[in-house]
Amino acid sequence: MRCFFGAWTLLLFMAATPARCGELAELIQPLIDAHQGDVAVAVKDLNTGETFEHQAHKTMPTASLIKFPLMIAAYQAIEEGTADPATLIELKESDKVPGSGILTTHFSDGAKISLRDAIQLMIVYSDNTATNLVANEVGLDKTAALMEKLGYPETKLHSFVFKRESSLFPERSVKFGLGSSTPADMASLLEKLQKKELVSQEASEKMLGHLYACADKSTFPRNLPNVKIAHKTGATNEVRTDAGIVDGPKGPIVLCVMTNENRDQSWGGENAGDVLCSKIAQAVYQHFSDDEEATPEPDSGIVKMGSAGPLVAMLQRTLNARVTPSPGLTDDGDFGPMTESAVIAFQKAKGIEPNGVVGRETWEALGPLVEEGPAAPAPEIANAEIIEKEPADDLDGPPFVASKVWAIADGKTGELLWGSNADAPVDIASTTKMMTAYVIGKYAQEHPDALQEKITFSKRADDTIGSTAELRAGEVVSAEELMYGLLLPSGNDASVAFGEHFGSRLAPGGDEEIDAKESPKKSYGKFIDAMNAAAKELGMDHSHFDNTHGLTEETHKASAADMAKLAHALKQIPFLQQVVSTPQHGATVTGPGGYERNVLWKNTNNLLKIAGYDGVKTGTTSAAGACLVSSATRGDDSLIVVVLGAPSSESRYVDSRNLYRWGWTQLEKRKAEGK
Repeated sequence: MRCFFGAWTLLLFMAATPARCGELAELIQPLIDAHQGDVAVAVKDLNTGETFEHQAHKTMPTASLIKFPLMIAAYQAIEEGTADPATLIELKESDKVPGSGILTTHFSDGAKISLRDAIQLMIVYSDNTATNLVANEVGLDKTAALMEKLGYPETKLHSFVFKRESSLFPERSVKFGLGSSTPADMASLLEKLQKKELVSQEASEKMLGHLYACADKSTFPRNLPNVKIAHKTGATNEVRTDAGIVDGPKGPIVLCVMTNENRDQSWGGENAGDVLCSKIAQAVYQHFSDDEEATPEPDSGIVKMGSAGPLVAMLQRTLNARVTPSPGLTDDGDFGPMTESAVIAFQKAKGIEPNGVVGRETWEALGPLVEEGPAAPAPEIANAEIIEKEPADDLDGPPFVASKVWAIADGKTGELLWGSNADAPVDIASTTKMMTAYVIGKYAQEHPDALQEKITFSKRADDTIGSTAELRAGEVVSAEELMYGLLLPSGNDASVAFGEHFGSRLAPGGDEEIDAKESPKKSYGKFIDAMNAAAKELGMDHSHFDNTHGLTEETHKASAADMAKLAHALKQIPFLQQVVSTPQHGATVTGPGGYERNVLWKNTNNLLKIAGYDGVKTGTTSAAGACLVSSATRGDDSLIVVVLGAPSSESRYVDSRNLYRWGWTQLEKRKAEGK
């Protein structure tokens, strides 16, 4: 959250935070301690050798930061002659993956780019498609092998981007995602790069060139003066990382910040993980620079052509409000010619020397600055306002939970017992797959042979992003087995395969005869129709489904009360109850040509590790937050608890267990009262 003060207070704050004096740990450790998430840091001044470490040897997820080691492997291959930077790589439609970069959205099928250009796109724009092209050209296994050889066994590229099924290290992929490393490893690699010792002097210079061109300014560069930084960032919902070489006035500084399990999972410019990286970089730079430019004097505050930052943005908003006619400036924080012209016009109107430079006289003439959002009231008004307190907490009420909405239902009847905003439609992530499973399970009750049907994975199913059952295009598995792949690891790919296979016959007015004739895409669309028809039959009046997996779409939502109804209906189908209560399940799939391989699916529902819990489904996306629909029995009682929109994976379990504890207590009270 942004918090701006008056102009001079802000300048004093910016000048004093963090101070140069004191040990480096005194500057960095409070920033780490205040952050809501796991943090690991490594810092080294290559001029003096002074270091700071905090969990520097802890293995952490890298997100796109792993593209830096991949670049090293690429240049090693070039050095050895197994790769050529001039080799033209043809971009195929099948190569394109979502996420950061420009190839997927701006380049056509058949376009050709050199390996060198693919590396540049991978580093400068963190292009995911370019990353896969580089990894494919060099060899997916080469990064981990080279890092092992160099003495960095914890630094591994696990798979192609958005292709978890290609993982060379499946268990690490589950735990860390695309890649893993430690801050100590990254700092050491950067030190070798700065010393031109990575691969060769020529290769090191080229790699530095790529890193200096990195376009991401949201982390290390954010609060620094105009200094050169060779760096690479990485970001996922829970992860923010940056590692680089800062060219300080007294010499290069190597810095790596890795964060995980961040409470703030937003994607705006004020993400707490990004801000932490920027503050640590600022503290490190000022500590090691110890010069006039590193720490502005408190009485500076002059902004002019070329200045940038939040103070300039406030100036632009204030000029728009105070100059007639309004100059219509964009509050982008960059002091350019239009801002200068508006300043001169204001200065002329106020009888101030029209030099386009904003100093004390101009600030005072402008008056209180206009901040982003609603204007703050005058201090005398704000300080005189009496804030009424709400009544004290009710000791007999339900527990306070972090989730946006929740519902508790009777596990035997499905009746809603208690809830908070239980009818509000919200994003539901992969709890969607309960409906995917329900429509198939209901059909299978009348057609038992349906579960024995063989489902062949299409390329469309295989290419589905997100959580996966780890099956590949062309592989075959029974519907019965695939149900475990859908509900245990939450396979988005499995949900698409089910939709393609069953859609035509399950949709309202569906026909067994045309099932084999209809295209998989059209059949999938009809499966969505079947899901919405089932929701209507169940009385889920606040729900609508747009897909089989729960990836975010504008109208794909449901309420907590509706999800409790769905959970109750699902549990009435014995086979589905068996599946959702299973901690893990192994299966054998058959591939093209007749090969067989074993797969293991583990349930994502951590409550199954506790006696009494027997289902149902987890879900997580940025829009939905962490979601959990669960069920449990205690003696003769049974409850279903739905929590949607929890801020973290852990909190959804804490919320659910607290609601169960309260729910069991309420049921006991009812029995004691004879109700």
